[in-house]
Amino acid sequence: MMRKEKAGKHFLNKDGHKKLNCAQSIIKAFHDAFGLSEQEVDSFAGFGGGRAPEGKCGAYYAACCLVSKKDPLQIAQLEQGFLDAAGSLKCKEVRKKGKLSCLGCVEKAAELLEGGGDD
Repeated sequence: MMRKEKAGKHFLNKDGHKKLNCAQSIIKAFHDAFGLSEQEVDSFAGFGGGRAPEGKCGAYYAACCLVSKKDPLQIAQLEQGFLDAAGSLKCKEVRKKGKLSCLGCVEKAAELLEGGGDD
């Protein structure tokens, strides 16, 4: 299963995947690839629903946190890809613009982390 699909299943609480917020869904889908513990997944519990720093989308914020661990130079590429798809980096603005749903944000962040920018 692709990580994008795994993140979506966590966010939607589908097929036996634990229900997680947008930020946790990204961290959980990639935790093994980045060597993160379950405690680190849990530490993102407060970053869903527009509560990430600076009001950022939680899925985007989580993706940035992961990228910064391996290749900080990729953050600009991640930012541009997310901006192109969502129209903003801030949760409330993303919701207002309506270009991506919350699930769409989770899937786009996961896709960008996997190295794909296009659907």
